Amino acid sequence: MPIKFYKYQGAGNDFIVIDNRDLQFERTNHERIAQWCDRRFGVGSDGLMLLENAEGYDFKMVYYNADGREGSMCGNGGRCIVAFAHDMGIIEDNTRFIAVDGEHEASLSKDGTWVRLKMIDVNSVAREGDDYVLNTGSPHYVRLVDDLDTYDVVKEGRKVRYNDVYKAEGINVNFVEPQGTGYAVRTYERGVEDETLACGTGVTAVAIAMAVDRGETGSLMVPVKARGGNLKVSFERSGTVFHDIFLEGPAQFVFAGEI
Repeated sequence: MPIKFYKYQGAGNDFIVIDNRDLQFERTNHERIAQWCDRRFGVGSDGLMLLENAEGYDFKMVYYNADGREGSMCGNGGRCIVAFAHDMGIIEDNTRFIAVDGEHEASLSKDGTWVRLKMIDVNSVAREGDDYVLNTGSPHYVRLVDDLDTYDVVKEGRKVRYNDVYKAEGINVNFVEPQGTGYAVRTYERGVEDETLACGTGVTAVAIAMAVDRGETGSLMVPVKARGGNLKVSFERSGTVFHDIFLEGPAQFVFAGEI
């Protein structure tokens, strides 16, 4: 039986999105999800999302990594599923939805292509040598580097992701370099097991880690350039707690089809 799917991208981070409010999609068929995400044997994407009903919310977001396994929160995916819900007429300019890491709020621009998404609070940022480890809905490792454009993100990312500390559960690894008033970032993503053009929870982690690195407090807005586009992260820092964290950037429909 053919299933209707929609392709969305946020700063080059791309996703298959399926309206599963009727619960007809077979969520346990992880091999099929992985095949659909494959860029040669399927539709091709960094992940797959299901939009489902949830009591008390506009919708529920269910996210799968490209390897077919259900994943943790995806920031750019969250922004894309908000754009999808808007395009489907499920929401208007504002929404409140539930994901694996809890409740989220979001708002859209008038044309529906720019989404501002509220992320979960961050209560701690750990140090590992000169690097930073924190959870922004997904676990992230942040490292400052020089010459980011030529840096071997896949090789160095795999060293961290598969070391003895992280290999069981995995971790996303972000490499960052100051650029202008903000930062440039490249990310190795677990579940994709490769570099992606952008990572929403990753750029959020970078902005927060760099605030710690520079000793910045109060209300902050950080422009972050990913390989696939420009994003913004804003938040309030009170001591060791980061709250009112918002990730914003483009979220756009690419094409639809049946598979």
